[in-house]
Amino acid sequence: MLEEQTVKKLIKCALEQRKFSYAPYSNFCVGAALLAENGTVYTGCNIENGAYSPSNCAERTAFFKAVSEGVKEFRAICIVGAPKDETPNEFCPPCGVCRQVMLEFCGSDFLIVLAADQEKYQIFTLEELVPMGFHL
Repeated sequence: MLEEQTVKKLIKCALEQRKFSYAPYSNFCVGAALLAENGTVYTGCNIENGAYSPSNCAERTAFFKAVSEGVKEFRAICIVGAPKDETPNEFCPPCGVCRQVMLEFCGSDFLIVLAADQEKYQIFTLEELVPMGFHL
């Protein structure tokens, strides 16, 4: 379980990261804040590309930043998304590829905070979002 203060911090970070999104094709900006077991927060935003497949989601950006710095143990991630220039009012769950990346590095009790703002959020476990996840 996450303390409310930690949840609010992650939501604030994810909302801030939306500002850095590069989304000229979808105009849908996503921010993520990934909490490592060591307490460090790694952030990410979505980065699109005209060829689409080289695009990267906010969640994977945060994970790849952390892993590239040697961190591979995580507690939680917060994800916030909405059309550009709009205030989030719905939840933005991770895509299937991002869920698979989470399965690679996180246990079934990893927490996923889906938020619209600091008052409107829900917390799920990875097991709830990926009940029969693929593992090698």
